Amino acid sequence: MLEFDDTDLRLLDLLQDNAGLSNQDLAAAAHVSAATALRRVRRLTEAGIVERRIALLSSDKLGAGLQALVEVQLDRQGAEHLEAFEALAVADAAVQQCWRVSPGPDFFLVLWLADMAAYHALVQRLFTQHANVRNVKTFFAVKRAKFLPRIDLRTLKPVSTPPGP
Repeated sequence: MLEFDDTDLRLLDLLQDNAGLSNQDLAAAAHVSAATALRRVRRLTEAGIVERRIALLSSDKLGAGLQALVEVQLDRQGAEHLEAFEALAVADAAVQQCWRVSPGPDFFLVLWLADMAAYHALVQRLFTQHANVRNVKTFFAVKRAKFLPRIDLRTLKPVSTPPGP
């Protein structure tokens, strides 16, 4: 298990705000040398703490007009049935997020679609043709009040790591 100190947490927090920072800017903002920032971020990335660096795009400005939140209940919940539906869902480009949940439905999907016709096509691909889907309950988003994909690092308790080079 990887241990964190205050410097690691500062770097992670900065990356959550702007993963596009240059190493120089990241180091300056974290109050460490560029070499330290590079080494620490590389270590955190290799350990899988930083899964990937991405750009968050404005769906409003790009015209991705329909967001849907979908509960899916399968008819049979054996491991092979859950895995089969999950594989089908995550392979679909319209599925932004796929969560297995409990109790209640088996899956919760977050979808980004161009319009209602695109939603109807997805229904045919994922729910209608998939014989193991028992029930689907879709909620269409009318307003996004908050979207902040980050972890509150203040809730983590820093653990000292041995000083590095």
